[in-house]
Amino acid sequence: MSISKTKSTRMSRRAFLGYTSALSFAAVLGQVHPVQAAEPVKGGHFVLGLKGGESTNSLDPALSASQVPFNILRGWGESLLNVAPDGGLEYRLAESVEATDDGQSWHFTIRSGVKFHNGETMTAQDVLKTMERHSNEDSKSGALGIMRGIESMSVEGNVFTVNLTTASSDLPYLLADYHLVIQPNGGMDDPTAGIGTGPYKITENEPGARHGFEKFADYWDDSRGHYDTYEIIVINDDTARAAALQSGQVNAINIVSPKTAKLFGRAPGISIETTSGRGHYVFVMHVDTPPFDNKDLRLALKYAVNREEMVEKVLNGYGAVGNDTPINDAYPLFDETIPQRQFDLDKAREHYAASGHDGSPIVLRVSDAAFAGALDAAALFQQSAQAAGIPLEIKREPADGYWSEVWNKQPFAASYWGGRAVQDQMYTTAYLSTADWNDTRFKNADFDDLLLQARAELDENKRKDVYGQMGRLLNEEGGLINPMFNQFIDGVSAKVAGWEANPNAEMMDGFIASKTWFE
Repeated sequence: MSISKTKSTRMSRRAFLGYTSALSFAAVLGQVHPVQAAEPVKGGHFVLGLKGGESTNSLDPALSASQVPFNILRGWGESLLNVAPDGGLEYRLAESVEATDDGQSWHFTIRSGVKFHNGETMTAQDVLKTMERHSNEDSKSGALGIMRGIESMSVEGNVFTVNLTTASSDLPYLLADYHLVIQPNGGMDDPTAGIGTGPYKITENEPGARHGFEKFADYWDDSRGHYDTYEIIVINDDTARAAALQSGQVNAINIVSPKTAKLFGRAPGISIETTSGRGHYVFVMHVDTPPFDNKDLRLALKYAVNREEMVEKVLNGYGAVGNDTPINDAYPLFDETIPQRQFDLDKAREHYAASGHDGSPIVLRVSDAAFAGALDAAALFQQSAQAAGIPLEIKREPADGYWSEVWNKQPFAASYWGGRAVQDQMYTTAYLSTADWNDTRFKNADFDDLLLQARAELDENKRKDVYGQMGRLLNEEGGLINPMFNQFIDGVSAKVAGWEANPNAEMMDGFIASKTWFE
């Protein structure tokens, strides 16, 4: 076994790829602390008004699937690493990472002296148990697809070791997945306890309404967790959420409506923060369910989408057109040669006729819980589809319960993805045949083989070519209709300092309560 180490304050994505390429996977990252523009001020009560909360939400990290559970996790939980705003990696509960030359064994040295909120000291065994739980099919974890690439895991002292079935240079990125927060005994005893190592302890939990937090006195990292207390108020209505920020009821909000963002940003004491990244607003078809098991029907619907119109009218320009894959130029090794699918009513008619569809209504289930402007986007889709002779019917679903009762259950529905740090993680989470979050039911053996091939490929040009083949397969064969990549549009009070644009997800990748402070 050949091991190599490097110590640095930050390792960017480019540096990480170069280092793994040069040393045949033998890579180690250095501890990172955020660079602060000013000395943080401690204290105060911070309030977030968030869209994306439901009465069915759980504190089980495995089940986190929408905005409020995601932001809650960032408060009380921590993973081994975080993906930095520049695409590099930051150490959190792992303080060093090493890989063998063949890229199939990775060793994570677990930080010592870190306390759980229940007073127990975190150990490498807690890490192992956490990963084992998310590897269990019964967990229904959003990280299950990632864990299926692991052959075995073990602990020796404070070192957690992962052995892979296939080499991967992206494993540290995969284990930075937000579901994989470390819990006492891995959450095996009670995954919904909300006990982690994060900067804040949960004090109140009212799903769909309110969540309260207080600073954890024994938190290990002084660079995070500056407020004494904070709370998340669930405000799913866009107008009410904006009014709450204007009135000072809350200090920050997510998902500012693109239609009102420019005007809203002129209000005194409010800053509109827009961040381009990997997030995308989509319509997903189950390719194993009639009539969506018919490729011609899927292509008919794809050609019937006027992407430019949606970006203009739904996003008000705060985004870019999509191309029926989840990948854009924000990802490393993006293949810009994949032809952009154009709005083409003639091709839509041609494929619809070839599908032999009986003319019965094709039901698309939609709620604005899916994404801001989802109902408007669906209406535009319906109009253009009807112009091609496609009988698209819109069924409006209630916001509460949308992510538990509609998404990933109904065969044609609106959805959103925040994207992932690297292509492997995005594809593994949502398009690998065995992925629990495969919300299009896309199961393609050639695609799966290419994914494993890309993981083990160190030559960036060759790896880009493999990713390009995967993108073309999804574009032609998949059940994803991706009209647009959205910008994250957050509203923040001028009283809040320390804002840092982060393309990984909204609200500074969910760390707004952990990394900001009051001026």
